[in-house]
Amino acid sequence: MNIENVLRNIDPEIASILGRSLDGKEVSSVDTLKLFEATGPSLSIITLVADELRRRANGEIVTYVINRNINFTNVCIKQCGFCAFSRDFRVEEGYILPIEEIVRRAKEAWQFGATEICIQAGLPPKMDGFFYVKICKAIKKELPEIHIHAFSPEEILYGSSLSNTKIHDYLKMLKEAGLGSLPGTSAEILVKEVRNKISPGRINIEQWIDIISTAHKLNIPTTSTIMYGHIESNNDIVTHLEIIRNIQKQTGKFTEFVPLSYVHHEAPMSTHHLIKDIRPGADGLEILKIHAISRIFFNNFINNLQVSWVKEGPKLSQILLGAGANDLGGCLINESISTSAGSQYGQFMRPVDMRKIIKAAGKIPAQRTSKYAIIKDFRTTEEIESENSLDKINPERFGSYNELIKLNSFRFKKN
Repeated sequence: MNIENVLRNIDPEIASILGRSLDGKEVSSVDTLKLFEATGPSLSIITLVADELRRRANGEIVTYVINRNINFTNVCIKQCGFCAFSRDFRVEEGYILPIEEIVRRAKEAWQFGATEICIQAGLPPKMDGFFYVKICKAIKKELPEIHIHAFSPEEILYGSSLSNTKIHDYLKMLKEAGLGSLPGTSAEILVKEVRNKISPGRINIEQWIDIISTAHKLNIPTTSTIMYGHIESNNDIVTHLEIIRNIQKQTGKFTEFVPLSYVHHEAPMSTHHLIKDIRPGADGLEILKIHAISRIFFNNFINNLQVSWVKEGPKLSQILLGAGANDLGGCLINESISTSAGSQYGQFMRPVDMRKIIKAAGKIPAQRTSKYAIIKDFRTTEEIESENSLDKINPERFGSYNELIKLNSFRFKKN
């Protein structure tokens, strides 16, 4: 299909924007807002252009990483309106995993082929400010080759504050202890008016930018994210995307961009009606738009666009692989944060199932590292459907979030 010919049949203004993106030119914030307002045939062509830009950047390879999430505590001093995971320390469901249990889970994942451990958690009161450093050292002592992808900017700020250490020095300390990359979460929407409503008291925009930029200067790559589908406007989304792109222009250290749709089922700001006119998450077209337009907006700047199967489910995730996305993220093994918010799509996706989803979408599945180096691609049906030890394991072996919050052995105890 000749895309240039197709562009002649849609709104001329949208066609002009898409034509410039296909020519490799940067799309402005004003033009991006116009793309978000597109409907009908124009939206279909936006998706087509996004898929073409994905193909130019990544070929037909769609990747995934074998990893394990370790959310070591749900106890948190913050009370964000969108978070159903956190528990005040007085609540009976509060838990905290000791370092030896974190290491045990990491070792178990490594034995099943994981190359990455993703660690994020709540902010427990009176935490040792060097606890994150101790976690990294303990994991690396046992598993020197595993990649530690851990600690959101919010956690970095917390650890830095509790340890009375400057952000730069704290990040350097973590890197020396074995930290490989940071998740670019706790960003939500980088618009003050929105943050003040959905997460008052959370890390502010300037702090988030400073921590991410400092990490990049120390050669610590990070992901980048957005949480949408609540009270934000299209203009808010574009403002957020512009901040991410400006950082990438300066540092080039974002490995990927991950749109995260708001899961409302158990989120306090929805269940308790804390915010007026809050939406129950994004609808299908919003999800399609943000993935496709993000690919166009970040073209030539961020090559990898990840779809969150935990948020969107395997079926919609598969469709998004034709709308600009080139990565399915991780198999996770234990996913607690979206699960606690009411996500219906489970805590674990087997690598073999990821490969089947990718193949059925007409793409070539490939296992990657945390920094997007290809470990192995799978081209034949036999390779795609082959199972390893992780594929054959009953997910119940790893436990669930609902089981974890009931275990007395890891109950959080106030000092």
